Amino acid sequence: MDWLAFSHGAALCASLIVTIGAQNAFVLRQGIMRSHVGKIVLLCALSDFILIGAGVGGASVLVERYPVFVHTMLYVGLAYLAWFGLNALRRAVRPGHAVLDVNAPGDASAGHGSAAAPDAPAAQRAMPVILMTLAFTWLNPHVYLDTFLLIGTAGAREALNGRVAFALGAMTVSAVWFVGLGYGARALAPLFRRATAWRVLDGAIGSMVLLLAVTQLR
Repeated sequence: MDWLAFSHGAALCASLIVTIGAQNAFVLRQGIMRSHVGKIVLLCALSDFILIGAGVGGASVLVERYPVFVHTMLYVGLAYLAWFGLNALRRAVRPGHAVLDVNAPGDASAGHGSAAAPDAPAAQRAMPVILMTLAFTWLNPHVYLDTFLLIGTAGAREALNGRVAFALGAMTVSAVWFVGLGYGARALAPLFRRATAWRVLDGAIGSMVLLLAVTQLR
């Protein structure tokens, strides 16, 4: 096992996956309500495994055949990361929203919402939740940007014998993240009703993403 490549994949995935987007907000909200958490975590993790594997494997072929195109697209992705990081830092300084809205399980279009305490939700049927999880994963363009373009092309630049380790590192972080997010959400819910928690989170995300963008410039 190439542990250096493993750590590269783990660090890159950790930097990308912690962003509070539609998918993570949905997992967090379902975790707060303790509704079908196991199914959601399993689907999200398996989907990431497929996308990361395809990204690293597919991007390596593209790098060999079209190196200029792939590196150009990588820098486009890094520009996106820089933009995202700066926006996260801006939110940390001047947050537009204070807390997570946990009252609307069917609406996960954003990670921030209005202040509200979670009421006891009605029991949700499994199939609609599964379909919603798949939609937030496979119909989300940011998932392809993160897994194929950024993780895939970064993994393709590893030595040939380190690419599997790189992918395994990214997959390990993905699995740990979704398990922690889904099952730890209930404990975090009171914390994220405070604006300060979002400011700290956005500040950490912004700093980490900008650091990632700089370190990938090689």
